[in-house]
Amino acid sequence: MNVRKIGQIAAVAVGALLLSSPAFAQEAGGGIDFIEMFEQMGFVAMAIAVVLFIMSFWSVGIAIERIYTFSQAKKQSKMFAPLVAKHLKDGRLKEAIALSSNKDYRYSHLAKVVLAGLQEYQFQQDSAGGATLNRDDLLDTVRRSIQRATALTSNDLKKGVSSLATIGATAPFVGLLGTVVGVINAFVGIASSGSGGIGAVSAGIAEALVETALGLFVAIPAVWFYNYLTGRLEYFNVEMDNSSSELLDYFIRKTSN
Repeated sequence: MNVRKIGQIAAVAVGALLLSSPAFAQEAGGGIDFIEMFEQMGFVAMAIAVVLFIMSFWSVGIAIERIYTFSQAKKQSKMFAPLVAKHLKDGRLKEAIALSSNKDYRYSHLAKVVLAGLQEYQFQQDSAGGATLNRDDLLDTVRRSIQRATALTSNDLKKGVSSLATIGATAPFVGLLGTVVGVINAFVGIASSGSGGIGAVSAGIAEALVETALGLFVAIPAVWFYNYLTGRLEYFNVEMDNSSSELLDYFIRKTSN
């Protein structure tokens, strides 16, 4: 079971715990029972509420999985960088490649980028003794390999983050749809009872307000998570660009000798 599934299960468990707790189920003073209100909702309103809960669980699961992945990437890259730099400084290219491909650094974004450049350089050097390409062509080939690895790694780090933006942008509108449905039910209650009293509209209005609150409850954390993770992604991209530049500088110095 991967980390994403664990995060989603944990989020579902937390949500179920909150829904079943007395503090959530009943307002202080015993005025409103939210679980009973949920059970009395119409089919459309209930479907909208279920969609919002699914969106909430999904966003929390994605956030937990990405935060774990990012923390591992930062930790492993911090350990990887000085070790590979020492190997390259001593001219131990094969040892640097072996270190970069080590499973202990499988989350490291720097290891993936450095490995692509080192493997391409080694491959070109081993092909007919490096006579197939001149110096400029060799450096261009290595540069393109590093750029491809950087793009792939950046895309891998972004997995799921865009869904947080989608949830943050759409959840208020989904809640608004539930609000409209609740207001419609309130007017239906007026028409059925032939009275405009509070008793005829209270259920529909309460349903509408609950849907609005659910939409905001889902959207706000999703936007927070998205902004936080986007900031971390920008930091990782800067690190990969810097490492790519330093690796190319190393190859330039090495081929000029």
